[in-house]
Amino acid sequence: MTKLDDALDRISRDIAQTGALTTEASRRYDQMFADFRTELDRTLDTSTSLADAANATMALLEQASTLLRESFPNPAPRACRDQCSACCHLFVSVPPGVTDLIAEHVKATFTPPEQQALLDRLRTAASEIEKFTKTSDVRVRCPLLDENERCSIYAVRPLTCRAFTSSDAGLCHAMVFGDTTQQSTRIDQDPGHYRLHIEATEALQNLAARRGLNDRQEGFVHGLLDRLENGVPST
Repeated sequence: MTKLDDALDRISRDIAQTGALTTEASRRYDQMFADFRTELDRTLDTSTSLADAANATMALLEQASTLLRESFPNPAPRACRDQCSACCHLFVSVPPGVTDLIAEHVKATFTPPEQQALLDRLRTAASEIEKFTKTSDVRVRCPLLDENERCSIYAVRPLTCRAFTSSDAGLCHAMVFGDTTQQSTRIDQDPGHYRLHIEATEALQNLAARRGLNDRQEGFVHGLLDRLENGVPST
């Protein structure tokens, strides 16, 4: 065998071995999300209510999302920062249980005057949202933003809000506050982080279906307004 043949053989083995390792890593990466979903479903099945399930989902998501970002090389860059609230003007849909959990949080932590002020903001926001024909066009300030552009329910914020990430705050600002062309700007998401939140959303929907309850997502503003006004949570 010539030196050329030796080189070709070594190169071929190296590429084949690396390819096999990459294929296995890809398989295990996908399996990681399947395992997350299995553990999440198992946990949610023990929940006493959909609000309890939503709370457990948020806790598991927070841990999984943090570990995913800390454990893998070259994490996707994020421009998301405190008081950066452009995305808080978009339409938010939530799976079963999330609105109930947030309504419970508001009733437990907001003073009566704060609750009344929130109800007023929710009614105004609901009316503004109803003026739009497509939810993708909605640009309405979230009633839960405080005067400092911070989320007043950050610990229990919706899954959609947790899922959204961006590497360019300027693009977010242009999408929300720019002209019609700019508003169609695509904001790329951190794929692993986003995938965890999709799994979590589907898990809550499937849990509701298994319990014979409405499994559809609902608009957050209208849903929270309904819970705070009528006080009829899902079970």
